Amino acid sequence: MPRKTITIALAGNPNSGKTTLFNNITGAHQKVGNWPGVTVEKKEGVVIRHGHDLKIIDLPGTYSLTPFSIEEIVARNFILEEHPDVVIDIIDASNLERSLYLATQLREIDCRVLFALNMADMAQSRGIRIDADKLSELLDVPVVFTIGNRNEGVDDLLKTAVDLAEKSFQISQGRRVKYSPDIETAILRLQEVLVRDYSTSIPCNPRWASIKLLENDQIVRNAIVSGTPTEAAVSLLDMEIQKQRHYIQARFDDDPEIIMTDERYGFIAGIVKEVVTTSTRHRVDISRNIDLVLTNRFLGFPIFIFFIWAMFQLTFSIGAYPMEWIESGVSWISTALDGLMAESLIKNLLLNGIVAGVGSVIVFLPNILILFFCISLFEDTGYMARAAFLMDKIMHLIGLHGKSFIPMLMGFGCNVPAIMSARTLESEKDRILTILITPFMSCSARLPIYIVLAGAFFGERAGTVIFAIYLIGILLSIGTGRVLRSTILKGLDAPFVMELPPYRIPMIKSVMIHMWDRSRQFLKKMGNIILVGSVVVWALSTFPSDIKYSRDYDLDIAGINARYEALFPSANPAMITALESNRDEEIDRLKMARHAERTEKSYMGRLGKLVEPVFLPIGIDWKGSVALISGFVAKEIVVSTMGILYVVKGDTDTEAMSAALRDSGMTALSALSLMFFVLIYLPCMATVVAIRRETGSIGWMMFSLIYSSTLAWAISFCIYQGGRFLGY
Repeated sequence: MPRKTITIALAGNPNSGKTTLFNNITGAHQKVGNWPGVTVEKKEGVVIRHGHDLKIIDLPGTYSLTPFSIEEIVARNFILEEHPDVVIDIIDASNLERSLYLATQLREIDCRVLFALNMADMAQSRGIRIDADKLSELLDVPVVFTIGNRNEGVDDLLKTAVDLAEKSFQISQGRRVKYSPDIETAILRLQEVLVRDYSTSIPCNPRWASIKLLENDQIVRNAIVSGTPTEAAVSLLDMEIQKQRHYIQARFDDDPEIIMTDERYGFIAGIVKEVVTTSTRHRVDISRNIDLVLTNRFLGFPIFIFFIWAMFQLTFSIGAYPMEWIESGVSWISTALDGLMAESLIKNLLLNGIVAGVGSVIVFLPNILILFFCISLFEDTGYMARAAFLMDKIMHLIGLHGKSFIPMLMGFGCNVPAIMSARTLESEKDRILTILITPFMSCSARLPIYIVLAGAFFGERAGTVIFAIYLIGILLSIGTGRVLRSTILKGLDAPFVMELPPYRIPMIKSVMIHMWDRSRQFLKKMGNIILVGSVVVWALSTFPSDIKYSRDYDLDIAGINARYEALFPSANPAMITALESNRDEEIDRLKMARHAERTEKSYMGRLGKLVEPVFLPIGIDWKGSVALISGFVAKEIVVSTMGILYVVKGDTDTEAMSAALRDSGMTALSALSLMFFVLIYLPCMATVVAIRRETGSIGWMMFSLIYSSTLAWAISFCIYQGGRFLGY
């Protein structure tokens, strides 16, 4: 018999441990995309448990089902329209009163709901005891205790969900919020009208629809009237809605939505009093004590700076070891191809195009993994919210609040989802301003460029130099925000309360899943954008080909070999070793000279020479200029382009590239200028598209391109020319 598929939706407040539970249940069996019509991330996974295929849907974290944000609309629409077999509401057991607001709204929808009282250990450490049986009895809902970061109670939770899905479903009165008599009267009157005249177009149960209409929910109202054949019928419904709203307002002297929210919290307060007991023995609140240090007005910011510095030191130092392993593998592939294949255009493409291009980027995968591991660690421990809290006062200097710093922090990974996350900001001007300053945050695609240049010219100080680049990116975003807020985006900063979730011990499995989710985007680029870009750069740097040039080159190599072979018979073993070393060095110099000569005559060289006058004042030669131009497609291509233009015969290890950069005439000062230019200049194509889509304006997109590129040139000019003036 085929297994039955049961769809389970995970709902819950942000920071309730919902994502940790989802990762524990699904593991690597996850599919990530976007919800239809919006760019809010959609996660789902399928696992086999208790004899069934369980399709787990991770809904966006929300505090309610009132459609004020895209996340709330997505979560509510999925429950109402897709009708999952079970909705598991993940409740933070240590903050039961806050979590029950969403829970009571789920009960009013009349769907199969299961409560997971998560982080039960944290509630216990605070002296909070919850009577799960009593809570289940009051709301007529199964309740299971879980500890997500330890994977405790998860199997019981899924077993209970399967049992609930297989039971016949009946609407229960026990799950409803008990409103005051006047509100219940208004609900009943609207419900009678809906059942009598609109029964075929109600998107859910009539009572819940009546409550939403009283709360002036336009989405529910529009769904109901969309099936109404006449304008007169629509007008009659609107009149009835206004009549009942006025009925409530006249008796309570306040808006119905406010009154009904208060009534829900009153209902919740009664439940909490019934099911929660607090121990008289007060336990130490560990999170609060940690915050006394990490969010201290004097210590908090230096500690935050230290953590970021340590992250980049780890990224550079620890990442060096696996980088060597990958370099050895790529070098082995290059050597094998060189020995197996005869000289041909295909061999040239494989060695100097694909291996040199893709290989020069893929060696930085360990650094990317370490960076994302650290970011995931910040998120899963709860420190990411503290970083936003610490930055709140600084963000107020540019008319924003700490919430805007969260997209900026996400920009360390990738600017595209960071820009998308700005849509959670309520003010349009705040959203636009946050979108415009987020690209100044160094994404992971820029990291390989920094590693190559800093490693080549700054040695042991490379980690500190990279940290300084990231820090200056933050300062530039703040300075740009101050300028824009004072000029074209004037407005008052919106009030905002930053929620600080409790600290948690991160689960390695969850951290690894988060790290892999982000890193696989980097690997996808290897197989498409960077591969195609490397082939294009190789073609432009190879053609037009010169047959005579190739013949002369072969003759020169043969001449060097013949000259040294004539000396070998009369030399002793020590002299032969020295002669072989000299011969190899002479051939390498010839290769580099001829490679540079050929590249300079190619289409790529002609393009580089055309734009070189723009970049020379900031210390960048024509090869660096071409690499920067290619970076518009994807910043990783800057490294692959440098690998093709600067390095000969498919050598992709960082030491070979570092030596080639130094031999090309680049100095530490020009390398620093180049790194600053990469930090600031126009973002990649995907980020530009995201700016256009999220701002809804070509004008803002063009402003971002022109402003960032102009600022990049000006700052790099000051660094390079100022350094030369000071004698560096």
